[in-house]
Amino acid sequence: MEPIQLFELASRQAQWLTVRQNIVAGNIANANTPHYRAKDVLPFESVLQNTGIQMAATHRAHFTESPEAAQVTEVSTLDDVAVQQSGNTVALEEEMMKTGEIKRDHELNAGLVKAFHRMMLMTVRK
Repeated sequence: MEPIQLFELASRQAQWLTVRQNIVAGNIANANTPHYRAKDVLPFESVLQNTGIQMAATHRAHFTESPEAAQVTEVSTLDDVAVQQSGNTVALEEEMMKTGEIKRDHELNAGLVKAFHRMMLMTVRK
């Protein structure tokens, strides 16, 4: 029987979501700081690629691997996000959208773990 790695994966995503929420909160807190550059973390997929958890594939070419590590990076300025006169690159609307994204991802993560836990308890009770 192979070990169940869903709980480990959910834990890693929860940690990643915590880091991302802290970075976004820092961006919002520094929205009026002159020359502050908005930051974000690399996507969770890069964390997955650095774990021992591998997805099953029928052919080696189905999934590509990237050597990127999960880390905090400066957000590149987009055309619709102008650099303010003070040199600040924080767009409050974008940061608020990110907080909504983080909240949804956390709720999905918690819901999946709860459902999987209930399923595991059902198999043990029989």
